[in-house]
Amino acid sequence: MVNATTATTGSHHHRLTHAVAGRNLKTLAIRLAVYAVIAVLVLKLLPGLEGAVHRLARVSMAWLLAALALEVGSETGYVLSWHAVIDPEDRLAQNSGTNRMATRVAWAQLGGGTLVPAGSFGTLGVGGWLLSRFGIPKWRIAERELSLSLLNTAVDALALLIVGLAMAAGILSGSGALELTLAPAVVAAVGLVGALLLARRLQVRADRERGVHTKRSEALSTVSEAVSDVDRFLFHGVRLKSALGAVAFLGFDLLVLWTAFLGVHAHPFPALGIVVMAYIIGAFGGSLPFLPAGVGAVGGIAGMLILYGIHHDSAVAAVVVYQAVSLLVPLVGGAIAYLALRRHLDPLAAPADGAALLASSVQEHTGG
Repeated sequence: MVNATTATTGSHHHRLTHAVAGRNLKTLAIRLAVYAVIAVLVLKLLPGLEGAVHRLARVSMAWLLAALALEVGSETGYVLSWHAVIDPEDRLAQNSGTNRMATRVAWAQLGGGTLVPAGSFGTLGVGGWLLSRFGIPKWRIAERELSLSLLNTAVDALALLIVGLAMAAGILSGSGALELTLAPAVVAAVGLVGALLLARRLQVRADRERGVHTKRSEALSTVSEAVSDVDRFLFHGVRLKSALGAVAFLGFDLLVLWTAFLGVHAHPFPALGIVVMAYIIGAFGGSLPFLPAGVGAVGGIAGMLILYGIHHDSAVAAVVVYQAVSLLVPLVGGAIAYLALRRHLDPLAAPADGAALLASSVQEHTGG
């Protein structure tokens, strides 16, 4: 009788999982189709973008394939960093019986994060949802996912600082305007130093409020520990794979954009320093909520490239190619990974957004 009940429950969960997955896939497909139509209309109807459409029609397949290969390298760097930060103890492998489980979850998080309408918080939410299905405590998920997100942000800031100073000093060619070189570098430096100082202050305050305002104390401690983790990863050689993976994630992705200019036959060809600065500054648009699939990053990167003096036809065409590649690779890889690990997951309605994940994780950790 017990076996029959268990079988019935398992069958119901299996059907529910398929139903939820089917609804989500249909919704995501419709959303992507709408955004694709909007992109085509914008390119065709806005004055001055006819040249970008012409460049896209003549894109080089050889350089497009090279960009796809580079994007695979970028995502592989993310997976390496993910494993080192999120699951250094190999708990996923131990719980599932396969050494590939961490890689599958990381790829699934990448793919899902491109579709959830929550900007960069979407990746946090998808990762938290997946990891919670393996029984990992939510407070640990919150801290480590936040550490990974901050690690990638810190690598971006370091690249902005180094390249900005090099351009301002004339070591790298590009814009000579200090507001486009030195100013971003200074902002990045202030942000890095400020984050480290803030982490110490938050931990002091968390210790002071422990036992008085428990939930707030634990929240402050989680943020402080995440920033401290990044400090150890980048500057103290702790879990070196995490830093190497984050650098590869950014570096190969930058090369994808640079290669996209070759693919659309841009002339004159932009300097690497300009591509780096425009990419990092413009990509902050991808952090805007309610913009899935990096839509905010497209406008941000293209706008910054134009601001740095790149012709708008080349800038728009290259960014469209870059965005298509950076969507296709994680979507395909994430879908394959999700199909491989789906049988290990319990049914859930949908992944939560990143902010809700962090809030619920702290509450669980504190018993609130």
